[in-house]
Amino acid sequence: MFERLVPNLRVNSVYEIDLHELSSRGVRGIITDLDNTLVGAKEPLATPELVAWLDKASSLGFKVVIVSNNNITRVGSFATPLGIPYIHAARKPIQRPFLKALALLGLAANQTVMIGDQMMTDVLGGNRMGLFTILVAPVSPPDEGLMTLVNRRIERIALFILRRRGMWHEEEKK
Repeated sequence: MFERLVPNLRVNSVYEIDLHELSSRGVRGIITDLDNTLVGAKEPLATPELVAWLDKASSLGFKVVIVSNNNITRVGSFATPLGIPYIHAARKPIQRPFLKALALLGLAANQTVMIGDQMMTDVLGGNRMGLFTILVAPVSPPDEGLMTLVNRRIERIALFILRRRGMWHEEEKK
């Protein structure tokens, strides 16, 4: 069970992800969380830096879909101006939103990555689907809601166990 909480890659932010390397491995799709992955949970719109990153992903042929546990108002008002399809109220880590995202992308799991800031939702859900999972450090931890704070406590326990089992090494994180 605990191995499903371990991402394939850990980075500080989406900007550290080598899109060229992913493309060379046949990745064509990006499923991404929104809050504290792309922007802080209280940031209503994409930053210029994020817009540039999304434009770069698009120019390299990546298709992107946002999968968020947040509500339609939050996710829709963020994704619509960017022209990015989205799934709101996803209830990650259940499989349904990931299957729907893959259908929207028109891609198989082995052609797609899942990017998120939470082990309990993004990494677990992505790993269960056979996606390449990328864990980013939260953009703005003070903005996190109650459920995320609960998940963070569970993550700390899981990290303790993973470290004891030799499955999590701090030097892997940049």
